[in-house]
Amino acid sequence: MKKIAITMGDSGGIGPEIILKALSSSDLRKICIPVVIGDISVIESAKKLLRLPARLKAIESISEAKPAKDSIYIIHESNSIKNKIMNRPTLESGRACILFIQKAVALALKKEVDTIVTAPISKESLKMAGSKWHGHTEMLANLSRTKDYAMMFAGGPLKIILVTIHTALRNVPDLITRKKILKTIRLAKIACEMFSIKNPKIAVAGLNPHAGESGIFGDEEIRKITPAIKYAQKEGINAKGPYPPDIIFHKAYKGEFDIVICMYHDQGLIPLKMIAFDKGVNITVGLPFVRTSPDHGTAYDIAWKGIADPSSMIEAIKLAVKLKN
Repeated sequence: MKKIAITMGDSGGIGPEIILKALSSSDLRKICIPVVIGDISVIESAKKLLRLPARLKAIESISEAKPAKDSIYIIHESNSIKNKIMNRPTLESGRACILFIQKAVALALKKEVDTIVTAPISKESLKMAGSKWHGHTEMLANLSRTKDYAMMFAGGPLKIILVTIHTALRNVPDLITRKKILKTIRLAKIACEMFSIKNPKIAVAGLNPHAGESGIFGDEEIRKITPAIKYAQKEGINAKGPYPPDIIFHKAYKGEFDIVICMYHDQGLIPLKMIAFDKGVNITVGLPFVRTSPDHGTAYDIAWKGIADPSSMIEAIKLAVKLKN
């Protein structure tokens, strides 16, 4: 069975809760050996809040983790969370999150774990901690020395991958380039291969309404997107487009395409969350290991109330088991 490192995420958010709720299901422990990388005192507090029967077992090494029906393994990797300040970002939680992720990446690079699943972190907490990274994606890529990577999301029948990620909408037209679009098309092919999809049908969304309408509503499709698609086709990649953004997701939903390349964050995330709000999964494509994550944030407003829904975390763990690297 695959060994999976699950980082605890921000201690003030819902990460500890959704991890424990997910791992309390014996179904998941039948298909993998999960090991939580986090602060054991925080995990114990979450267990007490949720009144769960599962036994927490602290281990020093991944080699100690064996298939278990009633134990949740934890590698304690933090001494910085002295006060469990909940429901808001803190410097301590930011520092701890960095430690958890660094440990998980080190284990993955040494092949001691097969995959990484990350619970939500706070960009504000990272900033407080003086982090040079803005979030998981950049951090994982930097720590693993990965140059070409992309954010991908899967939910229901939709799979999407982004050319640009977290940036102001006004920046997008300048940030999308032929080179960046072509790189994302190549990564989309790799992403589908992770799902065991051979010769995937790749759709590329336009940037502008009606995909520019032959340059009437913008010429990014003509100058940047179409040339990148044609170059990818010369490489033997089955990519088509650019398609008007208002129709392509319906085509993908019906199964006409395996994955949609989106020019910016909300272009892809809005349709995906419309159909899979509670079960969407974030995947980082291009890393030397598989990494998945729930497609939601820390949810400070509902954290530490025992009401957080673990569905997306469950799906992230299941997908981590399924995906090939």
